[in-house]
Parts: sequence; structure tokens; C-alpha cells
Amino acid sequence: MNKEQLKKISKRLSYVLRHRPDSVNLDLEEGGWVFVDQLIDALNQSGQSITLSKLELVVAENDKQRFEFSDDHSKIRARQGHSTDVDLGYQPAAPPEVLFHGTATRFLESILQQGLIKGNRHHVHMSMNKQTMLDVGQRHGKAILLSIDAKQMLTDGHEFYVTGNQVWLTDHVPPDYLCEI
Repeated sequence: MNKEQLKKISKRLSYVLRHRPDSVNLDLEEGGWVFVDQLIDALNQSGQSITLSKLELVVAENDKQRFEFSDDHSKIRARQGHSTDVDLGYQPAAPPEVLFHGTATRFLESILQQGLIKGNRHHVHMSMNKQTMLDVGQRHGKAILLSIDAKQMLTDGHEFYVTGNQVWLTDHVPPDYLCEI
């Protein structure tokens, strides 16, 4: 399977597991999980030809490690980025002193006024990896990187969570904690 095929399946998985499980007649279980065999059946019935080996390859090769299997590989879920009502079960964690967020320059003025808001997602996404965040920002235009004083946010009572692929999550980053790099 070539990179374009992997990307196409990955985008479909993101859509189904993060935003619209109902588009293939699925319901997410607690924690955002769905049985692998049910997902494969639902995708095949909706016209997306997929096998277990293709699904495993997409999960293994996804550049941002967006998906994960349960320990016994019977279930799968998206690690973050949901717009559906789901509690992923992440516990509060102490972040590193500084985190980064990538965005497009056209959003900078609004961000510096309002801070980083989660919009229709469950959390604001951040990373310790500057390049990853620049790549995220480039999806929406000319990218800019913001640093976040996560240590001070934590001291001031903000909660953070970390996913299995090292994406850091929080509800809101007020502008006082942001710095343009």
C-alpha cells in the first residue's frame, strides 16, 4: 500500500473515530473505543475497502500516531481530537516547563487576544516537538510557532493531560501564557 492509500484510510479513520462514527452506523464506547471487527465491517459496508492488516499498517505508519489499539488489539480509538462527546479517560499530568502550539499567522491576532481555545474539539493540542507543531500550523496557511509557559499555567491551577503519542491537552491557554517564537 502506498503513502497516498495510507493517508486516505487515515483520514477516513480520523473522520469516523473522532467526529462522525454515526456516518458508518457505529457508536463509540466509553473512552472512545470501538471493536476492530465492527469498524472493519462498517467501513467495508460504506465502500472503504479495508482489512485487519491494512488497519494495522495505518495505525503503525501514521506520522502522528493518532490511533491506538487496546492491549488485546480487540478495540481501536483515536487518541485525541474528538468533536464528539467522549471521555478519553486521561488523568491530569504535570507538563514540561514549555510546550508549543503551531497555527497559521492569520489566526495570531485573535489568539493573542483570546488565547488558544479548543473550538469544537475537547482540548487545545500542544507538543514538546516544535517541528510537529509547525507542520500542524502549515495545514492552515503560513505557519507560526507559539511557546506556552506550561509550568506557570500548572502553578496557576490549569490542568494538563498527555496522550500516548505525547500530545499535551488542556482546556484553554490564556494569552498571558503565550509567546510568539
